[in-house]
Amino acid sequence: MQAMVYCFVRIGGKNMPRLSLALLLLMPSALCAEDWPIEYRDPPFDFSRPAHSALYAPLDRAAGPWRFCVSYPHLKDAYWLSVNYGMVEESRRLGVKFRLVEAGGYPNLQRQIEQIESCVAKGADGLIVGAVSFDGLSSTLERIAQSMPVVASVNDVADRGISAKVGVSWYDMGAAAANVIAEAHPAGSEPVRVAWFPGPEGAGWVEFVDAGFRDALRNSSAEIIDTLYGDTGLEIQVRLVESALESHPDVDYIVGSAPTAEAAVSILRARGVEEQIRIVSDYMSHAVMRGLQRGKIVAAPTDYPVLQGRLSIEMAVRAVEGRLTVRHAGPAVTVVRSGSAAFVRAAESLAPASFVPVFEIE
Repeated sequence: MQAMVYCFVRIGGKNMPRLSLALLLLMPSALCAEDWPIEYRDPPFDFSRPAHSALYAPLDRAAGPWRFCVSYPHLKDAYWLSVNYGMVEESRRLGVKFRLVEAGGYPNLQRQIEQIESCVAKGADGLIVGAVSFDGLSSTLERIAQSMPVVASVNDVADRGISAKVGVSWYDMGAAAANVIAEAHPAGSEPVRVAWFPGPEGAGWVEFVDAGFRDALRNSSAEIIDTLYGDTGLEIQVRLVESALESHPDVDYIVGSAPTAEAAVSILRARGVEEQIRIVSDYMSHAVMRGLQRGKIVAAPTDYPVLQGRLSIEMAVRAVEGRLTVRHAGPAVTVVRSGSAAFVRAAESLAPASFVPVFEIE
């Protein structure tokens, strides 16, 4: 049976206010060509339930020049730069403002809390947060939610005080990376050895990506021979990759974050072992895309960070205006493989090469 695609209905060119999921109408996808392809969760905030595909009709314009506080874990790699680009573009399209703070890395929970409190105190209509911790900000977010909507962006957080969530299942992202290896090395085939770099221990997304990766790898001949945690700054990942290669020079795969993959490309080339050791990234960045195009990286899933940035702003506007139709949504995960000539929806994954971070939209 062909899968049904749900579209959020437009009437007279305007978005239907307060449209419940139960009232969505089945329509041919061609009628929604200008809308955003997403997956939503119903009930929201429950990644254990199957996602539903939809084409989402974004607002044409905000009802007012709302101001948002936006908080990121960091801006150390191109992933969050691409999220920033999506937020900038959507803020300008809708006619709203934001002020951005970034915590400088996943170990900096207290810094993120202080930045958020300071930003909100300067005046805001809503808060959008990419959290450094799954539950470390809960009491802060719950208190702020008493006076304004709080939207979780990209990184999952505990549900307390959250009006809406934008993001994909990081369990699925980890599983997507592992499935690349499992397909090439099914159970019973010659064993392969994997060095695994999940990310910063304690960060909200790492527990989920690690679980997804390990579960999907069970149906293969691959063995994780080393697991190295660390912040996703490039310098730290360089040290971790070099450490793994010193301990396990006969490893077959290096798998981890986009900075892990970027570091591995250079290190393997310098060591003259790029033909022996393969690289898989568990998310997309500009450097990973270049590695895929040049055949240096085997594969990487993308969760379309630009689109997630757009969704975060759009859903925050809806939350302020009382027009949320979906409380939990994100793009469908797509795996991009080495040498792929056609990269689907590249503009929704990567910011332009010339883009620099924007910290304030007035």
